[in-house]
Amino acid sequence: AKKMAAEFHLEFETLDWDRMAKLGMGALLGVAQGSAEPPVLIVIRYKPEKASGADHLGLVGKGVTFDTGGISIKPADGMEKMKYDMCGGAAMIGAMQALAQLKPSIPVTAFIPCVENMPGSRAQRPGDIVTAMNGKTIEVLNTDAEGRLILDDALVYARQQGCTHLVDAATLTGAIVVALAHQHVGLFSNDDGMRDRVLAAAQAEGERMWPMPLDEDYKEYLKSAFADLGNIGGRAGGAITAAIFLKEFAEETPWVHLDIAGTAWL
Repeated sequence: AKKMAAEFHLEFETLDWDRMAKLGMGALLGVAQGSAEPPVLIVIRYKPEKASGADHLGLVGKGVTFDTGGISIKPADGMEKMKYDMCGGAAMIGAMQALAQLKPSIPVTAFIPCVENMPGSRAQRPGDIVTAMNGKTIEVLNTDAEGRLILDDALVYARQQGCTHLVDAATLTGAIVVALAHQHVGLFSNDDGMRDRVLAAAQAEGERMWPMPLDEDYKEYLKSAFADLGNIGGRAGGAITAAIFLKEFAEETPWVHLDIAGTAWL
């Protein structure tokens, strides 16, 4: 971080457990509590010498450094690959390094929530209810749907930090692999103009992305008898319901969600 800061004139900050607890990041800390490794929220800021306009881009990347699934533990076969669950965070750190060299005329800030999802003695349990930074309550129906829980607090924090546009990247769901195999990134957005700009940029660079639906009707799958939202919506449309979950925390801010679970290894 110090080397990147010196070489590329980026500002770095890390939020520890106490700072995140004071901010009310209950969803993120709920995932982290089962591990002996402490969580951090990495913040990287690029500030242009002279900003043009009021736009401020926020990049959010899922940084689950290892994902066992928690109490809802994954099968042993293939679990060794779950060190890749931080690829969204790694992509955003790489993007910040590139942006610092390109020197765009708008400020860009990256937010990378980093946790380890472990089934330790203090781990959250299916059925626990956590409160996210924006006050919404979430019933944790499956502890292996942890990525959306750390992203929601990061998205809220990004908005509070003044970001006017958001892009997140996450190895979020196996369902996107069922839908698109290992060929396309699943792209979801609450803003048609921003969606089309990202798709055009992806096509120009040879990144294969495919737009997925985000109809409000899908929110019905996330109903909970005890909280504002459940963290899963069943097998049907799993990548879509995960995106709908995140949309609750992006709210009205123009936002693009990239589900890279099928393409991150590439």
